[in-house]
Amino acid sequence: MSNITLILASASPRRQELIQWFGLPVEVVPSDADESIDLSLAPAHIVETLALRKALAVQPNLVKNSSQQPRWIIGSDTIVVLNERILGKPMNTATAKEMLHALQGRSHQVYTGVAIVDELGDTRHVEHNVTQVTFHAMTEQEIQGYIDTGEPLDKAGAYGIQGKGSFFIERIEGDYFSVMGLPIHLLYRMLMKVGILLF
Repeated sequence: MSNITLILASASPRRQELIQWFGLPVEVVPSDADESIDLSLAPAHIVETLALRKALAVQPNLVKNSSQQPRWIIGSDTIVVLNERILGKPMNTATAKEMLHALQGRSHQVYTGVAIVDELGDTRHVEHNVTQVTFHAMTEQEIQGYIDTGEPLDKAGAYGIQGKGSFFIERIEGDYFSVMGLPIHLLYRMLMKVGILLF
């Protein structure tokens, strides 16, 4: 196994949980990168740009590496897209209800971008993947009941696949973990491309 440390540029508890699966030492350094971006850009371009921006925002603030053990920064960004419309985190319960009404009974796409940057910022590798998610036709009672749990209010697209939002998902085509915010298989392949071998 590679003798390196991963630096996760995210405060997301879900990403922090998933990155532990790689079995490498992990430092969590939440990124304060500016996430404003032109939403008319292609979704793939948006998530790759923001993932890289998050990783690069962390790089200058790293504490000097006294162990000389190589460190790689991981940035990630996820957006929900329905009929070319990007659904971010709802501003309030009314917005959450609007989003869930739009999603129910239909399929949408979840784009997740991942960036790997060495701690000097010299090597950068960025990719993304797309997962299709299909909701069943929700009743008004289901939508309101789900909103009342509070779960939709801090989730892109107003749902969390790893929580009660999973009750309403009929099927997914693609990477489940991408919808959670960190595509495990994609990151595994990317680590190999930069010479980080886990087996």
